[in-house]
Amino acid sequence: MEQPPIAIQFKTLPSDPGVYQYFDKNDTVIYVGKAKNLKRRVTSYFTKVHDNAKTRILVKKIHRMEHIVVPTEVDALLLENNLIKKYRPRYNILLKDDKTYPWICIKKEPFPRVFSTRKVIRDGSSYFGPYPNVKTVYTLLELIRGLYPIRTCNFDLCAEKVQKQSYKVCLEYHIGNCMAPCEAKVSEQDYDQNIVAIRDIIKGNFLSSINQFKSQMEEYANAMKFESAHEIKEKLESLENYQAKSTVVSPKITNVDVFTIISDESYGYVNFFQVAFGSIIMSHTVEIKKKLEENDAEMLPLAIVGLRQRFNSQSKEIYVPFKIDLGPNIKVTIPKLGDKKKLVELSQRNAKFFRLERFKQMKIVDPERHVKRLMNQMKTDLRLHQEPTHIECFDNSNIQGSNPTAACVVFRNGKPFKKDYRHFKIKTVEGPDDFASMEEVVHRRYKRLSDEGQSLPQLIVIDGGKGQLSSAVKSLDRLGLRGQIAIIGIAKRLEEIYYPGDSIPMHLNKKSETLKIIQQLRNEAHRFGLTLHRKIRSKSALKSPLDGVEGIGPKTKELLLKEFKSLKRIKSAPRAAIIQLLGNVKGVKIYQKLQRL
Repeated sequence: MEQPPIAIQFKTLPSDPGVYQYFDKNDTVIYVGKAKNLKRRVTSYFTKVHDNAKTRILVKKIHRMEHIVVPTEVDALLLENNLIKKYRPRYNILLKDDKTYPWICIKKEPFPRVFSTRKVIRDGSSYFGPYPNVKTVYTLLELIRGLYPIRTCNFDLCAEKVQKQSYKVCLEYHIGNCMAPCEAKVSEQDYDQNIVAIRDIIKGNFLSSINQFKSQMEEYANAMKFESAHEIKEKLESLENYQAKSTVVSPKITNVDVFTIISDESYGYVNFFQVAFGSIIMSHTVEIKKKLEENDAEMLPLAIVGLRQRFNSQSKEIYVPFKIDLGPNIKVTIPKLGDKKKLVELSQRNAKFFRLERFKQMKIVDPERHVKRLMNQMKTDLRLHQEPTHIECFDNSNIQGSNPTAACVVFRNGKPFKKDYRHFKIKTVEGPDDFASMEEVVHRRYKRLSDEGQSLPQLIVIDGGKGQLSSAVKSLDRLGLRGQIAIIGIAKRLEEIYYPGDSIPMHLNKKSETLKIIQQLRNEAHRFGLTLHRKIRSKSALKSPLDGVEGIGPKTKELLLKEFKSLKRIKSAPRAAIIQLLGNVKGVKIYQKLQRL
């Protein structure tokens, strides 16, 4: 049966929880969403004005839709996760990680082997994991094999073959790494006791093994078997050292998952801790690309479901930084203080460090991608028509109206391009008039660039509010460049972004990379502008009224100051003293001019 038009489907949608799927004209799933109220959520896509351009594009591409009603919002979350994994829609966030993670396998067989694998075979064997990296697995296996002599061979050690003596001991037995079950030198019951202890260690429960080793060490010591006691002591220290490295929380906290999220304009970073017997036995962070400006509350539940499925978590309780609903079978705790709160904060720090590392890695490995991402982010945040790869920022400098100057700094691809920095001495403005000064320097700068046929910036940033911005716009109008160059102003007090003709400022997120670039531009323009202003003021401070007197050169000024010490004494000096110092003709002439100062 052909689907009815979407407008008709609106009227018949239920108000129950469920999942909706949007299809494009090629009948490809382009978006999957969950809703507490299907009718209200789906209708909102078509009845409200969306600020996000990607959402507007999504709505234009929707050709038809389907929906599935489920009992609860939690069921909708689980179904949404499964459908996203199945269809990988273009406009959905995805936990894009196709890695095959390693597991630790305890094989179901006589005298079980313990080894790492990336394949889970449903043969009754026990699998632990998956682990986020193979280094963790190797470290754990190395610890286990150092504590318990278990076999590494793949022989079939069934009772019949062992009795027939089908196998001979190998080097592993002779160097003490194996108990030689192949020649029945250890019973299956004694061997299995080691396997039980190994299971506990893998799960993070070190207590039983520690107590067992302590007991063995005391027995050997009491029996005067000090060499054996020392060997057990070394194993005990190895186990306690491993435990110390992994224990970062209270032993009272056990069998808990911790999830936190840190996000920016384009990505979310979700950290996952798995805690057992007071130890963090697993930590993993994933990067989630935002598609429709999803917030943390929308991304975290989906990430939790995906991560728990991926890492086979069976914990009945999770710690999170804010309230979410995952159904009646999972207890959601928002810690307020104590060790639980510290654990959530530690998870958040891990997410932050992961984000910083990703940025650093991107700058090193793929700087072009980093610049492209940054420029695209600025284009989106500032609502520009093109990426601002070339930005110029202007700042005025004057102190109590004296020595007015201005500075223009240039950024290319988000970095200072000092070769193109320019200073300006204000020529046409009298007194402290920031607006007129800004109009002058902007006109001078872009008239010259236009006359010389040089490339114009994609964005101009004016250090100041509406007044300075309006003055700069006047210059662009006079030059006929209005519309060719985007221009904004930044007010210092609240870091408000102003646009020409708009009295209401825009506020960027304080963590926004775009705002940081603009602040860096503004600060660099301020710093660069002050360098010229300081030079001018320094020269002014060194000037003397004597410099303007005809006939008084550097040597004459030096003679006068050396003799009379100050300008005041020079002016009050007797005529005869001046004549005696400089001679009759020059002395009379200089004396007469000094009287006019």
